[in-house]
Amino acid sequence: MNFIQQQHLIISVEKAGPDKLVKQSFPLRFGKYSEIKTPDFEFCFNLNGEIKSIRGLKPDWPHPAEQFKRTAGNDWIYYTVGDKSGDDGIISWMGEYYLPCLPYSSNPVWEIKYFSNPVVMSALAEWSQLFANLYTANSKGLYPHAKDLIKRILVNDERILYERSQHLNKIIGGRVSVLPPDTRHVDYDIIPLTIADGCLYHCKFCCVKTQQKFQIRSKENIYEQLRALKDHFGDDLVNYHALFLANHDALAAGENLICFAAEEAYQAFGFRQRMDQKPFLYLFGSVGSFLEAKPALFEHLNRLPFYTYINIGFESIDSETLSLIGKPITSEQAKEAFEKMIEINAAFDQIEVTGNFVAGDNLSPEHEHSLADLLKYADSKKQSKGAVYISPLKETSKKRELLPRFYKIKEESRLPVFVYLIQRL
Repeated sequence: MNFIQQQHLIISVEKAGPDKLVKQSFPLRFGKYSEIKTPDFEFCFNLNGEIKSIRGLKPDWPHPAEQFKRTAGNDWIYYTVGDKSGDDGIISWMGEYYLPCLPYSSNPVWEIKYFSNPVVMSALAEWSQLFANLYTANSKGLYPHAKDLIKRILVNDERILYERSQHLNKIIGGRVSVLPPDTRHVDYDIIPLTIADGCLYHCKFCCVKTQQKFQIRSKENIYEQLRALKDHFGDDLVNYHALFLANHDALAAGENLICFAAEEAYQAFGFRQRMDQKPFLYLFGSVGSFLEAKPALFEHLNRLPFYTYINIGFESIDSETLSLIGKPITSEQAKEAFEKMIEINAAFDQIEVTGNFVAGDNLSPEHEHSLADLLKYADSKKQSKGAVYISPLKETSKKRELLPRFYKIKEESRLPVFVYLIQRL
């Protein structure tokens, strides 16, 4: 329902995008949402009345497909189409049509200085102005058909949005410091459920994991999280189609707890198959936990009403590099786990195991050569499954110079290869 009123606002109280998640080169809204347009900007809100995205409409906006998106963690992330198109552009190395420009320290290989563009940054100022205009409209009784929407929006001022993000962290026991790279398939919109804290390894190179000893959560704690998360996401829960079992090595929690948490979350959050698309389940795993995982775990995961992504941190199969970055595994273990990844992807239709490797200037020369050979001669029976992600180390000074080397590895690989940026929730 569209209502054109004074102040040049077009308010769409109820809008619905595709029920199924699809990839498009132009921003396509998924699920149910509300929208307000001014002559210069488009503002989208979730079903709780929280601002979710802002897109410029004037000719001087950098590109009609670029926008700001606010995450559940209350970060404003600018989505750009980049400064280069074609087969070696963003779609080639991200697997998506956009690049998320993160407002915090990360490991980008393509610097887009959106914050120095006054046209782009005016979007956030315009949001503040719209909020003030809606406050005035509400007090004067304008836009009667949109009264409930306006009230929901006005409840969620900047202070409340920040407090809600802190409340989410409190529910799950801390902020999600890094999301699995495969969550790009749902535009990083996941419901986090912590089933284990800490990490089996404490690698020297890692900048996102804690020093906390690995420890699984109790089923009682998981029940408490489910109840609190359902209340937290509220009306907007219907728009979520993915669950992230946190944190850094949920695979080490074992079959019983992983499948218990997934099955209980499926019921609690009302997940369902949308057309031919199952909900997505994401979790991290270490080389050690992956090698120890028994066939029964994968058989159980394959029966769940999810399509499951398990992301494994290999980092390298070169002994010198593993030692340099402080990864407490051997080259033989990494190679064995990689072969197991190939086998699992061939054996199970509803499971996809993906892997991470590092990139940087100060690693052993053999690291890049061994990785290229590993991917070039991978005995993959399903070459569309099991993506490999290459993550630049943060201390690498000239990350964009890594791209030509990345393309060479990608071109010769028998598996899909993409760049992995450290993105938090």
